[in-house]
Amino acid sequence: MRDYPEIKLAYGESDEYSFVLHKDTNLYGRRTSKLISTITSCFTGNYVRLWSQFLGDQQLQYTPVFDGRAVCYPTLAILRDYLSWRQADTHINNQYNTCYWCLVKSGKTPADAQATLKGTDTAAKNELLFGHFGINYAHLPEQFRKGSVVIRRPVRKVVKYREDGTAVERDRLEECVLHCDIIGDAFWKQYGPSLDMVT
Repeated sequence: MRDYPEIKLAYGESDEYSFVLHKDTNLYGRRTSKLISTITSCFTGNYVRLWSQFLGDQQLQYTPVFDGRAVCYPTLAILRDYLSWRQADTHINNQYNTCYWCLVKSGKTPADAQATLKGTDTAAKNELLFGHFGINYAHLPEQFRKGSVVIRRPVRKVVKYREDGTAVERDRLEECVLHCDIIGDAFWKQYGPSLDMVT
């Protein structure tokens, strides 16, 4: 988002990120291929560049490759539906993966773990996690259950000092990562106006 101020919001989980540009953006003349190639390239470059900052000495084993696509959502309501779907999918994938790896670590083969989970709903997975492994899914970190929302929000900063040594403060927009619900209205009521995305 630092490289592209036109991006108002990003939502990500696992290896999937969605970048929301302002509806009136004219970045690269709104050329789809240019938007996709440059933003995907920038994301991939930063992923590699910042790898060690987040994963320390763990080596990157493969060259990361990300694909991209651009979709023009005609209304904020449809954009919210899309982001809600992404967040619901985050929950579904995380809950399945949490169950799967608990089963595998407990001694089941990957095929047996898949067979155990086949056709199960959310309640059955919650029961499996709690009943067999003592894990309350609702208490797992929100980052994994809800994904990551990146926005810019105002932060009070000292921008200079007067001759008498007193600080001059101003609001500056800074990137902020949130792990919160974006399906309901609370997020949009709180942050929508500053994102220039009012419901």
